[in-house]
Amino acid sequence: MRLGTRIQLSAMMFLEFFIWGAWFVTMGRFLSAQLNASGAETGLAYGTQSWGAIIAPFIIGLIADRYFNAERILGVLHLVGAALLWYLAGAPDFGSFFPVLLGYMILYMPTLALVNSISFNQMESTEKEFPWIRVFGTIGWIVAGLLIGWFAWEEKGTLELTFKMASIAAAILGVMSFALPKTPPPKAGKDVSLKEVLGLDALGMLKDRNYLVFFIASIAICVPLAFYYSFANQFLNELAVPAAAGKMTLGQMSEVVFMFLMPYLFVRLGVKRMLLIGMAAWVLRYVLFAQGDAGSGFWMLVLGILLHGICYDFFFVTGQIYTDNKAGAQYKSAAQGLITLATYGLGMLVGFYVAGLVVDAYTAGENAHNWQNIWLVPAAISGLVLLLFSMFFRERKQAA
Repeated sequence: MRLGTRIQLSAMMFLEFFIWGAWFVTMGRFLSAQLNASGAETGLAYGTQSWGAIIAPFIIGLIADRYFNAERILGVLHLVGAALLWYLAGAPDFGSFFPVLLGYMILYMPTLALVNSISFNQMESTEKEFPWIRVFGTIGWIVAGLLIGWFAWEEKGTLELTFKMASIAAAILGVMSFALPKTPPPKAGKDVSLKEVLGLDALGMLKDRNYLVFFIASIAICVPLAFYYSFANQFLNELAVPAAAGKMTLGQMSEVVFMFLMPYLFVRLGVKRMLLIGMAAWVLRYVLFAQGDAGSGFWMLVLGILLHGICYDFFFVTGQIYTDNKAGAQYKSAAQGLITLATYGLGMLVGFYVAGLVVDAYTAGENAHNWQNIWLVPAAISGLVLLLFSMFFRERKQAA
């Protein structure tokens, strides 16, 4: 790959995840403190990610793959998204905020697949080249969090500026996208069925009892995962942890470290142990959050954040590899589409809704909650999934 192309793709990936990380982490705090949103409303707001994930295959499979270059669609989606993000910064109430956010996430989620498609189209060896491009996405997310902490927008109560920062970045990426390497539609002139678009061709994999157990566990573990994404930042801010968004980037730093360790650990531990360790990390994380505080128990909060690398990589990345191995050459793309639809779509949608209800149930006053009881709920759910998975999943040697 030419150096110029590598720089373009790295900048694209950096901005793609900078935009998301700029507002997503702190949105719960913004909604609670500045729009007086309830826990259920915050859950609904985060659930727009899931609706975007559910609708994204239609945009990619029925439009991007057949009619238009990926870089052009990426540019248009981000330019429109920039305008919507700017509006969100000044939304007067949740009723005005929510429908615009939903529209934005329906536009944003397909861009995650588009940036991958543009990158893959320029690579001869995706296994060797893609990780070095994709890591700039994680760096973008980290930089966004550090900037929020540096500007102290959480402490000042000016989190609407996170949406403006994301809007400016989206406008830059939108304009830049039209200069990215040309990526023509791979299925131009071909008929694509709805079944193929949604990845339903891979449903036959569920006949395998072990894969069915994994599939159900993947959906179930997304319920406790949603608690972290939607309420961790609000939790840290209510405990008066300074620069909470910046400290939460330790989770992404941990993710990068464990991502590079994955090949070594995967071969030695096997699928089942990797998945069990990932689920156990979720249990431990939430127990630490339940017991931690901003004083003598601050180390528990930091450790809980650092566990993100194990929580995410050991379960979700291992699951993607396991799915790829089980699918075979014919259904690789369909299988990945199906597991993404099930987890980030169905699983997270249920998780955000449940998390909102739990947070409302343990509200102790205006902008105050019984966080110990709240975090014990996802800890219990994670523990139950861990127990059932360990009982019913049987790893075969070839799978490991």
